[in-house]
Amino acid sequence: MFTTRRLMIVATAVAVLSGCASPNPYDGQPQGQTDTGSQGMSKTAKYGGLGALAGALAGAAINHDNRGKGALIGAAVVGASAAGYGYYADQQEKKLRASMANTGVEVQRQGDQIKLIMPGNITFATDSANIAPSFYQPLNNLAGSLKEFNQNQIEIVGYTDSTGSRQHNMDLSQRRAQSVATYLTSQGVSGTNLSARGAGPDNPVASNGDTNGRAQNRRVEVNLKAIPGQQYGAQQ
Repeated sequence: MFTTRRLMIVATAVAVLSGCASPNPYDGQPQGQTDTGSQGMSKTAKYGGLGALAGALAGAAINHDNRGKGALIGAAVVGASAAGYGYYADQQEKKLRASMANTGVEVQRQGDQIKLIMPGNITFATDSANIAPSFYQPLNNLAGSLKEFNQNQIEIVGYTDSTGSRQHNMDLSQRRAQSVATYLTSQGVSGTNLSARGAGPDNPVASNGDTNGRAQNRRVEVNLKAIPGQQYGAQQ
């Protein structure tokens, strides 16, 4: 019988192979910036290991006649797919950090998602949805990245502080998010997997009780995620 213990061995082996094939490009970087974990494990290995385990379990369940063979096939296929996206996102994150350096845009990695936080002091003037001059360079850099790494779901979310009516803030944040989306597509970014929405004063990142907090809450966020069902290979 192909036991759970043997499934774990299969998953571990695939994870190790994934990690060896795709070294972590962020070894030595602070953990808070790269989310690699205390032992420096690359996201490629992490996603590959988790995918391999899920694939092994699924493969064993499907192939009732030969659970061992089914588990090995499932681990290899699903593990490789998950590791492929991890490696793809690793490379995209690395290049985004380089292109956004000294622009005021913060790049975060949250699990399998890359988030860019664009603060209000570089994006739009007060009560305006017209792109500020200081915002064009970061947007041009982002457009270049999204054309090179063109296999993402792109969600653009506009936020405001809590000053003024909620309806006004919702409308303003929507127009700002749409301005970013329109500019990116004008620069050649595909709109197929791109969406824009306004969240107004929702999800504040700081207190709206003081000037500095309100300034932090006035922001645009761009969230990059995997496209469901997409097969990811190494980006050259």
